[in-house]
Amino acid sequence: MNDFLGYNGKKVVITGCFSGMGEAAAKILLDLGAEVHGLDYKDSTLPLASFTNVDLRDPASIEAGVAKLGNGKVDALFHCAGLPGGLFPPMDLMKVNVLGMRHLTELIIPLMQGKGAVASISSTAGMGWSQRIPTHMELIMTQGFAAGEAWCEAHAEEVAEGYAFSKETMNVWTMFMGARMIKQGIRFNATMPSPTQTPMMQAFHDTAGKATVDAAAEPLGRYTTPEEQAGPLVLLNSDAAGVVNGVVLPVDGGFMGGVVTGQVDMSMMMRGAAQEG
Repeated sequence: MNDFLGYNGKKVVITGCFSGMGEAAAKILLDLGAEVHGLDYKDSTLPLASFTNVDLRDPASIEAGVAKLGNGKVDALFHCAGLPGGLFPPMDLMKVNVLGMRHLTELIIPLMQGKGAVASISSTAGMGWSQRIPTHMELIMTQGFAAGEAWCEAHAEEVAEGYAFSKETMNVWTMFMGARMIKQGIRFNATMPSPTQTPMMQAFHDTAGKATVDAAAEPLGRYTTPEEQAGPLVLLNSDAAGVVNGVVLPVDGGFMGGVVTGQVDMSMMMRGAAQEG
């Protein structure tokens, strides 16, 4: 039981380890004895087994980053990189949050050698995924980075500002890949965090408005910490969650439960979304 989560000696790859939830997850994985390899646009100061600068908007950069990992088995992949809405063009959000994530995964899967797990950080902003599954599936079924980019450019109205749509797509992709890959020994799961105190929080305040963000932090009544979000993410890719697959897990202090049971007032969020649109 000393290695209940099963990370000791395992090779894991994590994007977005420079700060926030990704950095917190990388620290936990290091403490658990994992061999942690980081990929990020900004340099990490953690004592990782390796670190490579990668721009998820650029498939060539992704391919070069994976090549530096070598041919050894990869046991787990953590997608913690992401861009907030409002500060970047919608296509940048789609490239980082969906297309780059997908491209990286497709390159890592062969390195898992028939057994592995993939966990991604989505958002409660993606909770509307069920309302337009056919549209998300159109994008998911495109083949390759360039084809996905072309689809997004041709569907600018659906993509809109990019953040909510990208997170919805991530959720549907997680479910799709979970069902598709489980017989090949690879699990897919994601978390949907509520507002979390990371360096990106100011961007969310600037674009959506602090009142709207605060409304998404109910009923907990506060923002979560990166460490509180990292723990469930690490659990999903662990041996302890060996048959958890295709799950999009709310890590939100009860927000989704409050919405479903009418205990969270959505009017503030709806007003904020209307003003943003």
